[in-house]
Amino acid sequence: MKKQTTIHRLAGHMTAFFKKETVLCVAAVLAALSVIFVPPDRTYLEYPDYRVLALLFCLMLVVAGLQSIGLFRYLGFRLLRGIRNTFQLNCLLVALPFAASMFITNDVALITFVPFAVMTLTMAGQQKLLVPVVVLQTIGANLGSMLTPVGNPQNLYLYTVFDLSMASFLRDMLPLTLLSLLLLAAAVWFQGRTLLAVQTLEMPKAPDRKKLAAYGILFLVCLTCVLRLLSWPVMLAVLMLAVLLIDRSLFRSVDYFLLLTFVCFFLFIGNMERIPAVASLMRELIDGRELPVSVGLSQVISNVPAAILLSGFTEKVRSLLYGVNIGGLGTLIASLASVISYRIYGGSKEAQKGKYMKTFTVYNVIFLVVLYVAAAALLSPS
Repeated sequence: MKKQTTIHRLAGHMTAFFKKETVLCVAAVLAALSVIFVPPDRTYLEYPDYRVLALLFCLMLVVAGLQSIGLFRYLGFRLLRGIRNTFQLNCLLVALPFAASMFITNDVALITFVPFAVMTLTMAGQQKLLVPVVVLQTIGANLGSMLTPVGNPQNLYLYTVFDLSMASFLRDMLPLTLLSLLLLAAAVWFQGRTLLAVQTLEMPKAPDRKKLAAYGILFLVCLTCVLRLLSWPVMLAVLMLAVLLIDRSLFRSVDYFLLLTFVCFFLFIGNMERIPAVASLMRELIDGRELPVSVGLSQVISNVPAAILLSGFTEKVRSLLYGVNIGGLGTLIASLASVISYRIYGGSKEAQKGKYMKTFTVYNVIFLVVLYVAAAALLSPS
């Protein structure tokens, strides 16, 4: 009986882990299956892009540090001053994750500003705006993050693997980012405006200046590596030593499962590329269809693994960048950042999950269709 209870508990833990880390589990299964066809050898050590893994790790440490001193929450409260109506408030709440995601990644922007929106709108007596605002925050973070290489994991990966320049990256992504901003502005406008009677919010204390300066410097160290002015081993050593001295608890804030997911996909793709028949078939299926394939695949396995998987079989990085970024729109799992927003909203008082999913789907489909058409136009030969 005791043994049976233990088995049930273990099964429950495994089920819960699979639900939480579905992409990692799928990646691990694919990697394990690929090993059957390509037995382990020294070439396996060449599969991972260590620079990408080091950059992701270091950026997660720095952003966790900035969060720990309350920087983003403090800035949000400062910006609330002077807000007089719901239109101004909605603009601010949607603009914060849109802009912040360009530098601190889309998921961190949502973890920071979705709870901030829930608290602010509740205190203003505007709970009816919670669903559309959180949905637009989610879309804003997913789309704002596409402008920069550090905005999301798929951008950082593609920027590094294809050895892109910062200038070309920004030039390629700027048109879609500006269009996204216009669409978000229009969506906020249609929410209307009413006068606010916001309760007085207690301003959080300002971030510790010494730690703010330290994390700011460490963020610049990461950027110098992104710009290829500093090698990743040096960056990693500097960040590890600095965090050990400043706040070693930040190591617990790193998403190690995301890093492991990358490793599993590196292993799977590396092995597939060594099977001539599979590699040839994948290239034939993807060639010339990078945009629709990457958008479609993102809807099923999310855009980060879609970027890793497809990058091994095409050289058309611009099409791939457009596809996996706008592919974050659509289904809830198309971008794992969207799942974060849903969980945060779902945990709020009197959450209307059904209404949220309907609103999420309508807005995402509209944004996806418009941006897909724009991306296709930008990619078409002039």
